[in-house]
Amino acid sequence: MVRSPFAADAGPASDVFVTLGMLAEERGTDSAGLALLGGWPGLGGAAFGAGTGCGDGSRVLAGRGRFSALWRPELLPELDRAPVVLGHTRWATQGSPAHPANASPMAVPAAGDRGAAIVATHNGDIDAGDLRSRHTLPPASGTTDSEPVFQLLAGCADASAVTGVLETVVGRAALAWVHRNRPTEVHLARAALSPLTIAVDTEQNIYWASNPRWFREAEEHTRVRFATVVMLREGTYLKVGMERRPGRRDRPEVLATATFLPTARDTDMDDRVWTGFTTADEQCDRAGLRHRVVQRPGGTAPVPTAA
Repeated sequence: MVRSPFAADAGPASDVFVTLGMLAEERGTDSAGLALLGGWPGLGGAAFGAGTGCGDGSRVLAGRGRFSALWRPELLPELDRAPVVLGHTRWATQGSPAHPANASPMAVPAAGDRGAAIVATHNGDIDAGDLRSRHTLPPASGTTDSEPVFQLLAGCADASAVTGVLETVVGRAALAWVHRNRPTEVHLARAALSPLTIAVDTEQNIYWASNPRWFREAEEHTRVRFATVVMLREGTYLKVGMERRPGRRDRPEVLATATFLPTARDTDMDDRVWTGFTTADEQCDRAGLRHRVVQRPGGTAPVPTAA
């Protein structure tokens, strides 16, 4: 979530965030986490305490098990103050859920110590070995496929660099990340298959999640009403946040956008990609797929899918 400074009450948006975390358990219960990031005047400043995984005042909480077990009501005051919040639930496709470093959101430095560290989440399953063969990367602290792409994205200074990295990713990926030196800007990308939905409520808070159905359910159980709910197409990158111009309180908005050609393996087309989706939402998403495919094993040349 990117929180709007114009909302009269922080509580409803916080309720949506927690609701999305609970609903996301249908896509994974091996581990879960949340990151409280940023700080604006009028929303409690930047100090959240020491936290886990970050040393800059932001707070990352992650651990084994369900989001509903990780979440505690005493976190609400911090959640209400946080301008940006990342949440994650994990189904462990690569990397043991018992290893603490494999839980997300992850705080990851740039490859070769370039650029600022990022806090990031990934839903999907990618070819980490392929990434490591294409790029020089430092040793990982965990054993997931997510960490290598985070190391690369941490060193990206602009949209062109981001899409350059994303076009080397092979497999399923929906990503969200924040550079810790620019904590009120969120980067969102949908590569191949793994779904990503963006929503904006009537108070101008921005949210993202895997399943568009969750936003319809959040409307039933919170006071929030959504102005738009859009499933991103594959190969879409967005940067959303605040420009933070002097003397102005700007609403969250799309700051940059770009497209790229994502790549999937022939084994990635699996009905579990749309776990929890309604039939109508799944059919709508399938109709817009536009990734290319590589055959595994065998390493044949990529071939495009029908859009």
